[in-house]
Amino acid sequence: MKLIIGNKNYSSWSLRAWLALKQSGLAFEELTVNIGGDDWAALKRESGEIMPSGKVPVLWDGETVIWDSLAIMDYLADKVGRERYWPKDDTARGMALSMVAEMHSSYMAMRSECPMNVRKRFDGVQLTDAARDDIVRVLQLWAEARARFGKGGPFLFGTFGAADIFYAPVVSRFVTYGIAVPGFARAYMEAVWEHEWMQAWIAGAEDERWIIEQYETAPRV
Repeated sequence: MKLIIGNKNYSSWSLRAWLALKQSGLAFEELTVNIGGDDWAALKRESGEIMPSGKVPVLWDGETVIWDSLAIMDYLADKVGRERYWPKDDTARGMALSMVAEMHSSYMAMRSECPMNVRKRFDGVQLTDAARDDIVRVLQLWAEARARFGKGGPFLFGTFGAADIFYAPVVSRFVTYGIAVPGFARAYMEAVWEHEWMQAWIAGAEDERWIIEQYETAPRV
């Protein structure tokens, strides 16, 4: 297996796919491309066979190619067993599936105003009402998942799984932009941040020398 990812410092979608592969337990090779480089546009045009969508992440498994982080996780779950990613309980699994789908398709204001930047820390950020509403919604979902299904461990549904994989970049965003969160959310964020795979990703981001200037300034209303 080969996983093509973008900059570890900036690419939230790549982080999700990478964590999904780590969760699978399968061996894989990773190839990182600089999505902020001058040659990125040309690379996308010329990479039809390598990156069919012109975007990252992309997973190659022999002759099989899967792009999009959710598709990659679903493909891996079918290979190794869906219970590795999703709660066994129907009710918990229903909520986890819905939370992942919502993360995949929503929170556009938060994403655009608070792009992932693992290395950076901002103080006193100014966000729009739309971005603050997104943050409140995320915290509501975290609170419900933890209260109803999180008694088996420190993660959203107890043990580390699909929902944590998809909300890991949100944890990174909250750390970067100094988002104030209640105690339960802070404890959850610490569990994700200190996870050995997350720490490995953070170390990789710290080692990168690529900089994308547009993501290096704090949001302003």
